Amino acid sequence: MERDAKKIFWYTLAFMAFSTVWAFGNVVNGYSEFGGLKSIVSWVLIFVIYFIPYSLIVGELGSTFKDAGGGVSSWISSTHGKLLAYYTGWTMWVVHMPYISQKPSRIIAAFSWTVFRDNRISKMDITYLQIASLVIFLVALFLATRGVNLIKKMAMLAGSSMFIMSLLFVVMAITAPSITGAKTFNIDWSLDTFMPTFDVKYITSIAILVFAVGGCEKISPYVNKMKNPSKDFPRGMIALVVMVCTTAILGTFALALMFDTNNIPKDLLTNGTYYAFQTLGNYYGVGNLFLVIYAIVDLIGQVSVVIISIDAPLRMLLSSADEKYIPKKLLVKNENDVYVNGLKLVGVIVSILLIIPMFGIKEVNDLFRWLVKLNAVTMPLRYLWVFAAYIFLKKSAEKFQSEYKFVKNKFVGMGLGAWCFFLTAFACISGMYTPESTFQTVMNIVTPIILLSLGLIMPYLAKKYNNK
Repeated sequence: MERDAKKIFWYTLAFMAFSTVWAFGNVVNGYSEFGGLKSIVSWVLIFVIYFIPYSLIVGELGSTFKDAGGGVSSWISSTHGKLLAYYTGWTMWVVHMPYISQKPSRIIAAFSWTVFRDNRISKMDITYLQIASLVIFLVALFLATRGVNLIKKMAMLAGSSMFIMSLLFVVMAITAPSITGAKTFNIDWSLDTFMPTFDVKYITSIAILVFAVGGCEKISPYVNKMKNPSKDFPRGMIALVVMVCTTAILGTFALALMFDTNNIPKDLLTNGTYYAFQTLGNYYGVGNLFLVIYAIVDLIGQVSVVIISIDAPLRMLLSSADEKYIPKKLLVKNENDVYVNGLKLVGVIVSILLIIPMFGIKEVNDLFRWLVKLNAVTMPLRYLWVFAAYIFLKKSAEKFQSEYKFVKNKFVGMGLGAWCFFLTAFACISGMYTPESTFQTVMNIVTPIILLSLGLIMPYLAKKYNNK
């Protein structure tokens, strides 16, 4: 009985997964890039054809390899071999480089809104912004070498606070007209308001949706800690999908009350979340109170995330690395148990990513939009390994045992894995094209190619220098 009491229930898993996968910024990004209320149809589509099978695939992989500590790399190692597992680990790490390069400018934006409480960040000179971002990154890199545990605690506090504020925003925004009599935009309930246009812009933005709903493989270790994995895990995942879908739809309606769905502000990706909380404060007669609280929480969260993103993925790559594929120099640690040479590599890559935009992007709003697109192209590349692992698993299903199976039929399972793999790859490739900027298109293509190619060089360097 005591053992059963420690088991995770399906609703607990659903809440754990929800806080891992979803964020209020996803709603704002969808509203901005998919035509306001038209984004609702897009969210529903991506949930049905991608998010549900993705979540249940992760459940079967997690249940099958319940004792594997390396996550996706361990799945690939068990189903295919160590070399491919190394490439998996490299991909899982290197796609964080554009993500890290995005954070310093977000820190500046959060600080600007905290102090000045307006959108002056959008008017900042791009060169000064990137130089300041480079300085912030170098400071964060230095702090990462100190092995600061306080930052991790700050990240947990900021993350949970942001989660609560996002939910409160949706509820308070939708109920504001009836509670406070706030004047909001009227919603046109005609079909044209909600039906998206499936044009080139739509296709090249699908990666944003895929990126938004990814990452649930982080909860895979908890599958076998459930009371009844075969029944409770899919129940928890369906609850997760319902929660995310409900939040996305209600959040979109909340934004439609504040921002005209037919005249979306051009700087919504830059300032949308701050506008939203500022408007909410005006609805309830508290001025900028909600805005300042959100901006402070966002500032703490962004600082924490950039340091953790520098340190944690690098540890995941190097702590389980096979010296056959990784040069020994990268495995050197300092007195704080930090991979110092690995951090130097992070420093070089991210510094380049921070400097290059100064030569091809002129406005801050364009920079923020490009960074969202670049991350939507690069980050989902790690999901490809999840689906590859599932295809390998189902191909050799007779060799493995699992308490939970998404599908029992071998070929149906391989087909579902291939479908999710194809959709992810298609989203990443199509997302590289940016009609309004040749520079951004080239960067979207070149960046992931170079980052992944560096992983091909490492085994050669390991072979050449490790013996010496």
